[in-house]
Amino acid sequence: MANQKNVLNGDRDPEGARLPIRIDTTSNGEFSPVALEKHNVEGNAIAHQWASENARRKGESRRSFMVSACGAATTLLAVNQANAYASKKGAKFNVPPDAALDADAAMEALGGNEFIFDVQGHYVNPTGAWLGKLPDEARPLSGMPNTCVTAAGTEDREYLNCLGSEEFIKDVFLDSDTDMMVLSFVPSARDAEPLTIEEADETRRIIDAMDGDHRLMLHGRVNPNQPGDLEDMDRLAAEFPIAAWKTYTQWGPDGVGGFFMTDDAGEAMIAKAKALGVKNIAIHKGLAFGPQSYEHSTCADIGEAAKRHPDINFILYHSGFDLSVKEEAFTPGAGKSAGVDRLCQSLLDAGVAPNSNVYAELGSTWRLLMRDMDQAAHALGKLVKYCGEDNVLWGTDSIWYGSPQDQIQAFRAFEISSEYQERFSYAPMTRQLKAKIFGLNAMVPYKVSLEEAKKRASGDTLAKRKHAYLEQPNPSFTTYGPKTRREFLNLKSLGG
Repeated sequence: MANQKNVLNGDRDPEGARLPIRIDTTSNGEFSPVALEKHNVEGNAIAHQWASENARRKGESRRSFMVSACGAATTLLAVNQANAYASKKGAKFNVPPDAALDADAAMEALGGNEFIFDVQGHYVNPTGAWLGKLPDEARPLSGMPNTCVTAAGTEDREYLNCLGSEEFIKDVFLDSDTDMMVLSFVPSARDAEPLTIEEADETRRIIDAMDGDHRLMLHGRVNPNQPGDLEDMDRLAAEFPIAAWKTYTQWGPDGVGGFFMTDDAGEAMIAKAKALGVKNIAIHKGLAFGPQSYEHSTCADIGEAAKRHPDINFILYHSGFDLSVKEEAFTPGAGKSAGVDRLCQSLLDAGVAPNSNVYAELGSTWRLLMRDMDQAAHALGKLVKYCGEDNVLWGTDSIWYGSPQDQIQAFRAFEISSEYQERFSYAPMTRQLKAKIFGLNAMVPYKVSLEEAKKRASGDTLAKRKHAYLEQPNPSFTTYGPKTRREFLNLKSLGG
């Protein structure tokens, strides 16, 4: 174990080989990794070149430069140049050229003091009961592209300590500006959960022990088309501080089928949520699992469900984003049946006004949009316009993507072009709007007092620990999710 501690505490990337802003193929485990486009590959190559040059100009090691705000600024400037070469005109990262070498300019562009409430976080317990279903020789998650895992070795599965709750806390609360997170779940049969609610609650209690009990909230996983789940909602509500119910409309207990929020299964879940007084329902919409579940992954049912139940908050994880659909301008009534457009049309058809009871969440969606500035402009522009500036919520799907800090920095700098604002009536991405999306909007459905949360965050043990950590930060700039189809299929075979 002593060697394990050295691995955990040692420099995560001593050569500075990794970029602080990660434009790569990593998936959250719910979709097969998508290859980078030519301009993405070129952007990464430019970023590596500029990082080496700028580190020399500043007289720093490449690792020291990468850890600094200038390293992140350099990467985003390279992404801008590659997008410009590819004629992407919808948006850019608003980073001034001098931020590549001037730390103050870099922090002005990429720093901030917003209250960041991430409503979609994940933690797969690497030592949980699910391991008992695997043969003794199995070494699950040993292929994850994480420095600690790679260096630790696989004997007796000791490497799994690299993916435990301490690593989760480091990635989310020390290496990023995240203040609060909702710990969510993945779809699974009742006997094969890679993270049970009991294990999730134990992680929450670890943070509680550091006087940080406002930091982590819990979902209760419910698949109403699976025997036993509706009945178990009573137990979950009685035994755990459930902040919302999490469901997957495109999931079936036998790997096929699904349900709509407007059919018997959906209505039964909504009725039970009302009876138990937990009126937030977080619904996986978008990122379809496959052709057999595609119809249930779209937002076609959401407008009608929201109209029927105005006292329920429908929080749409992934915002209906569809990898098979290119996000473009939305024309009401055009009949587009997928992607963010399907959500917009569903709301219009049902007469659900912006800033009502439908919330669009950005987990995985924003990270995928970071690749393509035209699609990013259209998707964010439409969500703000049709869901409302008060109803777009921040989420990252981390820790599948490692620390969410790069997503935070990129969003701070994100700017929809004036051309797209004028042509498509998109709202400008002001600091005020971004602050709402980062955290203020989620305070309403999750019933969190901003004043109380800030007061407690400023002096809790975790805040003090972070203050000390930032004297010598050690981010890994790595990810946990699968990057290739083989890794994706291996992860799916484990129930992930």
